Amino acid sequence: MKIYNMKISIVTISFNQADFLKRCIESVLSQENVNLEYIVVDPGSSDGSRSIIESYGQKITSVFNPDDGPSDGLNNGFKIATGDVFGFINADDFLLPGSLSIISNHFRESGLEHFTSGYGFTEWPTGKRKRVMPTCMTKTNLLYGACTVFQQSTFFPAYMFREIGGFNPHNKTCWDAELFIDFICRGYTHMTINHTLAVFSLYPSSISGSGRLNTQYKTDMNEIFYNVTRREKNSADIGLSYFLRCLKKIKQFIM
Repeated sequence: MKIYNMKISIVTISFNQADFLKRCIESVLSQENVNLEYIVVDPGSSDGSRSIIESYGQKITSVFNPDDGPSDGLNNGFKIATGDVFGFINADDFLLPGSLSIISNHFRESGLEHFTSGYGFTEWPTGKRKRVMPTCMTKTNLLYGACTVFQQSTFFPAYMFREIGGFNPHNKTCWDAELFIDFICRGYTHMTINHTLAVFSLYPSSISGSGRLNTQYKTDMNEIFYNVTRREKNSADIGLSYFLRCLKKIKQFIM
């Protein structure tokens, strides 16, 4: 299935991220040569974020409803999205110039039978960047933590998202990984493209930088494992996870 007048819908969730929000918004709205719909979800910031969002007027569709967390907020945003292809980027991350044009051309040429990831950068407060190469997602690699997922550069057809019912609102840490596993379990394939599309910001107070949700992350991943396999992890699974993660690192080093 090919769509020539393709629309891309991007959703950003933001809660008290005024320090980063404008950079994120500008990175999306400055995309050229793309039919774009941009939705920003803010469940109740108190740091001036809503004023920033409102300052863009009709360039942004805003959702100011309370929600039950990030995954629920994303669902609220995508409920009103009208694009053919969906993507989401957090308020403290940002897209690189030309990224959405690349994605639009990719899906226009290849069709909408898969979901796709590009490369990305991890960026530290010093400005130092490291290029991240995503791995092709498979059910095994995702379940055993042996997959490099760069969510900020991952895009998927709207019908896939609607078919599986969106994000699990109870997942508080790895809702993106669960979504992609759901895609794979439905029989959809994942592709990677050799284009650098987005930047993931890593800083001390961020969730990834602080590690404050590591315990919850393990709980959420174990629940995903059980939902897919209908059993708890055992010692063999732990060993396989270690082996696959080491194999991933070796492949990345060689490449």
